[in-house]
Amino acid sequence: MKKIQQGFTLIELMIVVAIIGILAAIAIPAYQDYTARAQASEGMTLLAGMKTPLVEAASTQGLEAACNNNAAWFQAAVTKGKYVASISPKYDENNKTCALEATFESSGVNDSVAGKKITLTYNSGNKSWTCTTDLPDNIKPAGC
Repeated sequence: MKKIQQGFTLIELMIVVAIIGILAAIAIPAYQDYTARAQASEGMTLLAGMKTPLVEAASTQGLEAACNNNAAWFQAAVTKGKYVASISPKYDENNKTCALEATFESSGVNDSVAGKKITLTYNSGNKSWTCTTDLPDNIKPAGC
């Protein structure tokens, strides 16, 4: 009676390990970019939630009074997140603009996002918003 061998050869196991290694080498950097983009989107989401209250306050109180840490709308706003350390308004008297700047945490976030900033600037003259950031191009939110 002949015994039939069962199982995998060493070469087959080595090929499977090599394939898993190649897939991991591709997937890990893609996953890190994905998490960095998700963290960056938190900053954009928090800033977007401040656009309407700022414009309403600026129309009733004036932009300079509305673009202030002590403004009522800003006191009621969410100015921190899991990845965003702080959001602060900055009034530019020369250009008559209000910049809302979100600064990301310096630790506990992806290295591509750590300490970076997203700034939404409201121009009261032409009633428009502009976005600037120092995030890398592959990380920055689409709306920026």
